[in-house]
Amino acid sequence: MLLPTARRAALAVFSLSASRFPPSIAAGKMDEDGKDGRSISRSLAAQHPLVRELVPDEVEHGVLIPLKTTLELRDDYQTGRVLITRTPTKAANPVIMMLRNLLPDEIIKGAPHLRRCAKPSDLPAHLKAQFMNESPQSRQIHTGKSNWIYIIVGPENMLNRDEVLRALSSVEGMEGEVFLRSIPVPMVSPTSQVQAAMWSQHFWPALYRKNNPLGPHPSMIARQTEEIAGDAAIWMALSHKVARQAHAAGFGEAMGACIIQRGEDKTTIVALAGDARWKQQGKVGCTGNPMAHAAMRAISMVAQKLVRAENKKTQISQPPILEFEAFQDSPILEDERKVFELEHPNPDGYLCHGLEMYLTHEPCVMCSMAILHSRMGKVVFRHRMPLTGGLCSEDRGGGHPSLQGADGGRGLGLFWRRELNWSMVAWEWESSGCLKPLKADYAIHA
Repeated sequence: MLLPTARRAALAVFSLSASRFPPSIAAGKMDEDGKDGRSISRSLAAQHPLVRELVPDEVEHGVLIPLKTTLELRDDYQTGRVLITRTPTKAANPVIMMLRNLLPDEIIKGAPHLRRCAKPSDLPAHLKAQFMNESPQSRQIHTGKSNWIYIIVGPENMLNRDEVLRALSSVEGMEGEVFLRSIPVPMVSPTSQVQAAMWSQHFWPALYRKNNPLGPHPSMIARQTEEIAGDAAIWMALSHKVARQAHAAGFGEAMGACIIQRGEDKTTIVALAGDARWKQQGKVGCTGNPMAHAAMRAISMVAQKLVRAENKKTQISQPPILEFEAFQDSPILEDERKVFELEHPNPDGYLCHGLEMYLTHEPCVMCSMAILHSRMGKVVFRHRMPLTGGLCSEDRGGGHPSLQGADGGRGLGLFWRRELNWSMVAWEWESSGCLKPLKADYAIHA
């Protein structure tokens, strides 16, 4: 493949396009003058006293890598074939006018992401070499300052080749053998300047129009990445802390979740939950209690806060029953309890509408759909779960050395699917600092 889709490629593309984001976002660790460290200190100082109490001593910035949608990873690599011709520069306008009169508008306006005309010097190296070696005339065309130009005629499957040849041969300056060749090109627009440059090298000169037909708009991604970059490390540190606590207590796997609400003037922590899949039944069986995954527990705690606020309004004194066999709705750790006792900052909203969730691991398909249906606004996770995760779109098992040969099928990319009734933005978090990896079997559902 010309365009890699694995995690390593995502990191490379992010590095190449870091200019789209502020320096504090693109930085993977604290720089020499300590800007990132001061940024975290300022963010932490503005938090609720409880947050400052709960956050570990060491917190370090990481890199936020926006997830790619299923369409970005599949449709953008689909290629089709177009016909191109070659004409003297002085005949270029007559040829283009002739093509406009000959062909329907959908053909003329098709593939707007590709340059209609290209100088011989602008062609990809392999096309240049191919055309140069066809004849002595072609070598002359590609030597020095050329007075020839290449023009895209249109999609090959929509054109009658003989009809196009007859029409081109009737244009003054196109006497003799008409040049008409078929080449492969991408069928959809590039989603970044980096991708446009890659396509220009491999296919045909391409244009990036600062949009993304296959996912969230780049400007929205850049804006929202900037919004969360300043304090994302704080919430990620809390999710890791509660994950370790739940695992040490024997309640579940080393997985955790933190939910916050970001307002114009302050950010409020709403829920903190560790994994509790083994709490009721002990570590028996392979999967434990799926309803007690960290993400499910965190969402349930938000719901309980909303119920609590509603009961206060209606003056219902009976406390909710939180202990069920399947649902671990009540706090089981001291840090969970402290956050649970805080009131919901927006008790009139719909469950998790517009909230942000920070997870130690990519949520499984069940949790991903629960996050989606709860109307979460943003999701950030640290560790990919290539076999069981529901947010990533990459093929499962392909990008991890320990899973070579494993066939997990295609990723679902549930954070952004046009056929679903809700979309959110999701990032993967990379940190090379003090947040040590929380190892988990890739077959476990997070």
